[in-house]
Amino acid sequence: MMHRRGGKRIRMDDPVPPEYETPMTPMTPMNDNSAGDANDYNAYTPYNQAAQTPQHNPTPEHYSSESHSSPGTHQQYQEQSGNFDNQTQFEAPATPAASNMRITRNTRARMRGGIVQQPKYKEIDTDYVPVPSNRGKGGGGRGRNKKAHHSHSLEDEASLYYVIRNNRSSLTTIVDDWIEKYKSNRENALLMLMQFFINASGCKGRITSEMQLTMEHVAIIRKMTEEFDEESGEYPLIMTGQQWKKFRANFCEFVQILVRQCQYSIIYDQFLMDNVISLLTGLSDSQVRAFRHTATLAAMKLMTALVDVALTVSINLDNTQRQYEAERQKAREKRAADRLESLMAKRKELEENMDEIKNMLTYMFKSVFVHRYRDTLPEIRAICMAEIGVWMKKFHQNFLDDSYLKYIGWTLHDKVGEVRLKCLQALQPLYASEELKTKLELFTSKFKDRIVAMTLDKEYDVAVQAVKLVISILKHHREILTDKDCEHVYELVYSSHRAVAQAAGEFLNERLFRLDDGVMANVKTRRGKKRLPNTPLIRDLVLFFIESELHEHGAYLVDSLIETNQMMKDWECMTDLLLEEAGPDEEALDNQKETSLIELMVCCIKQAATGEAPVGRGPTRKILSVKELKQVHDDKQKLTEHFIQTLPLLLDKYRADPEKLANLLAIPQYFDLDIYTKSRQEVNLDSLLSKIHTIVEKMHDTEVLDTAAKTLEHMCVEGHAIFTRCDVARSTLIDSIVNKYKEAIDEYRNLIEGDEVPDEDETFNVVQSLKKVSIFYACHNMNPWGIWDSLYKDIEDAKDRSKSLPEKAVKYCISACYFAILWGENHLMEAVDSGIRGEDECRQLMERLHAFMGSMRHFVSGDSSGVPTPPILREVAYNTICDLLVVFCNQLATHTNPLMHQLVYEPDQAMQNMLNRFIQEYVFFEEEDEEHDEHSKIEELHKRRNFLAGYCKLIVYNMIPTKAAADVFKHYVKYYNDYGDIIKTTLGKARDINKTHCALTMQQSLNILYNEIITEKGKVNRNSEEFTAIRELAKRFALSFGLDAVKNREAITALHRAGVLFVITPPDGVEQDPTCPPPNLPFLEILSEFTNKLLKQDKRVVLNFLDRRLQAGMPSSRGEDWQPLLLYRNSLLHGETDQVPVTSKRAYTRRKKDHLAEEEDADEPDEGSDHELAGKQKKKRGPRKNQLPAFKVVITRTPRTNTFYESNDAMQSPSAVIEDTSTSPSQDIDNKLKSLQLQSRSRRSQEHVEHRELRRTSRNSGRYVEGQYMESDSE
Repeated sequence: MMHRRGGKRIRMDDPVPPEYETPMTPMTPMNDNSAGDANDYNAYTPYNQAAQTPQHNPTPEHYSSESHSSPGTHQQYQEQSGNFDNQTQFEAPATPAASNMRITRNTRARMRGGIVQQPKYKEIDTDYVPVPSNRGKGGGGRGRNKKAHHSHSLEDEASLYYVIRNNRSSLTTIVDDWIEKYKSNRENALLMLMQFFINASGCKGRITSEMQLTMEHVAIIRKMTEEFDEESGEYPLIMTGQQWKKFRANFCEFVQILVRQCQYSIIYDQFLMDNVISLLTGLSDSQVRAFRHTATLAAMKLMTALVDVALTVSINLDNTQRQYEAERQKAREKRAADRLESLMAKRKELEENMDEIKNMLTYMFKSVFVHRYRDTLPEIRAICMAEIGVWMKKFHQNFLDDSYLKYIGWTLHDKVGEVRLKCLQALQPLYASEELKTKLELFTSKFKDRIVAMTLDKEYDVAVQAVKLVISILKHHREILTDKDCEHVYELVYSSHRAVAQAAGEFLNERLFRLDDGVMANVKTRRGKKRLPNTPLIRDLVLFFIESELHEHGAYLVDSLIETNQMMKDWECMTDLLLEEAGPDEEALDNQKETSLIELMVCCIKQAATGEAPVGRGPTRKILSVKELKQVHDDKQKLTEHFIQTLPLLLDKYRADPEKLANLLAIPQYFDLDIYTKSRQEVNLDSLLSKIHTIVEKMHDTEVLDTAAKTLEHMCVEGHAIFTRCDVARSTLIDSIVNKYKEAIDEYRNLIEGDEVPDEDETFNVVQSLKKVSIFYACHNMNPWGIWDSLYKDIEDAKDRSKSLPEKAVKYCISACYFAILWGENHLMEAVDSGIRGEDECRQLMERLHAFMGSMRHFVSGDSSGVPTPPILREVAYNTICDLLVVFCNQLATHTNPLMHQLVYEPDQAMQNMLNRFIQEYVFFEEEDEEHDEHSKIEELHKRRNFLAGYCKLIVYNMIPTKAAADVFKHYVKYYNDYGDIIKTTLGKARDINKTHCALTMQQSLNILYNEIITEKGKVNRNSEEFTAIRELAKRFALSFGLDAVKNREAITALHRAGVLFVITPPDGVEQDPTCPPPNLPFLEILSEFTNKLLKQDKRVVLNFLDRRLQAGMPSSRGEDWQPLLLYRNSLLHGETDQVPVTSKRAYTRRKKDHLAEEEDADEPDEGSDHELAGKQKKKRGPRKNQLPAFKVVITRTPRTNTFYESNDAMQSPSAVIEDTSTSPSQDIDNKLKSLQLQSRSRRSQEHVEHRELRRTSRNSGRYVEGQYMESDSE
């Protein structure tokens, strides 16, 4: 009966599987051969009914609505596919019918004449999750299992899975060894291979020889499914780690090597391939995801290996045919009959082999691919798309037609980016081949629109591949792409994603910027110089930039093209276009084109000299490779050598055009300055410095002056050979600027003192000279010129409107003085010898700093007479104060130079309040002016965001206390769209500084808003919009604490305590009726938003704290007013058993000194209260591991100096310690607790974890005062 073991093979002459006889079946490949080819190839055995595996059913949600490729009804496709040879070629897969027909083997039963009872599967829609078997529950069972497992692990070492997984030897050796075993005993060798596929799926079940002999593959798979006891859901193909990554590669390679080594005989023996294909087909149809995934990968790689074999057979067949034809063409007397016969026999054998392989491929395609290309698992769909691309490229004679291409076309709409990516990658090599382009015409016409649309894919990798595919289409099917299609891709050169933009740049190169050698052959400039070949391309580039109307993003356009098009570094061509007059055969550049060309040219220079991408593209600081660094160095040298000679000419030509000068003056910032001396170009250096001097003297444009100052700063770097020349030129220029300022200001002051009114020219001279002083002070130390006194006098005079300079002039004075102070500090820091002179400088700087800050405070707070400061001066003064507070913060106290310690400037409370008032007035206000255009509104918002950032910076760097953020935090929700990111960051940084202070600041924010309602309305309506807004803010605050309740327990407890104290404390001067609810009782409803952040034991502590201050036992007659208390108590009691409320004559208790002794006893925990409840709970639930201790609430009064809440109008809270009360009261345990607490505190201080808790002392037992938090306390 041995021959019957081969019964699993699938006969080649069996009829077509019934599923494919009907061309309308959704999963049938709709090709020309779908019905008529039933007799053209020998199909594998038909399969019987089994459960249908999960399918990824394309729906309109993940398919484009465009008619060319949208899966829809058959009628829709018939309407739009009239130009098809076969109208069903590109019919989309519809949602599968409810029928669960599936192919399953029954060959062995048929051979024996018996009937196979089909296994019963449940129909399910999702991946099957195997249920682990419950064997071995008893003690003996467990022992048996362990023993069995031990022997199994010993056998594993000889299995293919174990050897391949652990890389015990090369894959070729493993395959060769297996082939030897196959030749000696093919049943055992096949069993090893089958076991390999089962194990590779993560299944530990074993196929026995008996199972192989007596069971169908479908029954074996069912048995393995039952033994699939992997609970984690992981299996080798999806497991992470280097070992499993290597195994995946080895798995694929093993399948391919196996076929390659068996390609001459074994794969045709109608035993191995029949069984392997049958097993993989059944596994790929399994409900178990691991089986389906592994088997699909194996089947697809098997098909790829068979394609390689088919190519080899095809080559051999062609060679044999040529030999046969050559032999047959010989004369009869020279013809060798035996050779002809052997060639004919060989040809026939090769033809049979080719037919056999094609049958295998066709069967596997229809049995595995057609079902799995739309599997629910995206990894499986991606495998199918990747492999079909390989088959089309390698074996295009068989696979590259529309009946196969349509599967890729449909899957272009897949909802998972990775699958769409595989589709595009499959199409790439097909479109890149010139010989295959005719076979893609119909596909391109149908799916071109979808491919173009994918250039805007939300997955950037997909978009990049889509653009590259469009480039291939452009090369080989240029006429198919319309101008509109191309415009879609053009716009992507301005994309923020660099890879997408550069791919679009390549498209531009192919479509617009193609060099034509003949165009510029005879074109010359007016003076006869021949134009360079790139001239028309650069003209087109300028035109493209202008037409795109994105003139602020020239750097993005340059970055998209600079690595793929040499014209972007053709400096001579660019400068020739600017300097040379147009010849008779060309058009001259107009003003706009010249401006655009200069902007693009400077962007090219910047990127070539630095190698840095524009801001917003790519990593902020890209580390250049050695090759890139060399390229940057070479480019920098070339551009320096060129522009050393041409830049003075360009500056001279455009000396009256500020827009062009602002760009041109930046070019020396990217020079290699040493080339001036190396190539003896000192003459051109003097010419450049002279041009800069002239431009600064004559021009008044801010951008031109700013660029000139920065360029001089770059050139005047000590160490370069040209430093002396540049420093002399700089000093000469600054002398000129200072002299003009002194002349203008003296003339202006003389007129003011003589009670004359300066005319426009005199005012203009003062403003412009001060502008130049201010701009150059920012880049160059002008302190040696000694103009501080004059500048500061201008600022002082501005306080008197009769003597004041124009507002802009005062603004420039403030800026110049600000930089004078910074240069002074910088000089002190760099001073090595800080002797008497250094002390004098330090004292002078300190005096200047304090005087200047005093003047800035005057401008921000306004005149004492009530005359408002001009807004422009107030804004500049505010920014100056914020910046100087950062520069002269307490970090200077740690500087190595002791003189710097004296310069620390800390803001007092008055200054903090002033800055707070400024942002409330200038940042947090409702815009009423509808006249401004959109651009102006954006500018204003940007300015306000800078104001807020300046204030928040002081909090974040701990220069003002965290409590100062309360008036900022209260606007978090209301102004979330405008400032939400800034406030959120400040909130997070404040929490990093001190969690408890941050929580109390949040509480203070809520108190402020609540008091605003009372001030405005007189009474709080809990249903009002204002009250709802406070609750919403509280929710947002609560969310900011995250999920780690233990980490935040101290902060949350402090917040609740402060909230309760706010509720029970009546407003100043108001005597509260003890029978009425406290005026702030509704605030408890807001406070309840934070109760879910309390730990269970802390809820009890807060509840006790609340009940001791505000009794819960209230008659029902107190009604609606007391609802917030009930709501808050219920939130604290959530999951707890409520205590019996204690009735009291007073609804809440206000502590007085006279009653301290009485209340000390009253505040001790009652027997049967917390402790009793804890005991009962322990009895009920038994001991709990790692249970956090319950805490009792105790108070201590802290000193009022240097407090967290210093102001009287702010609600203040006590410092707190949470003590463990879960132990017995014996002295020994108390001592242990104290020692543990000390250890705990030292550990907490090391870990920077803040624990500030409720504490009560005998001195003020139970009396809760307005506690203080010291800002200097560490966490």
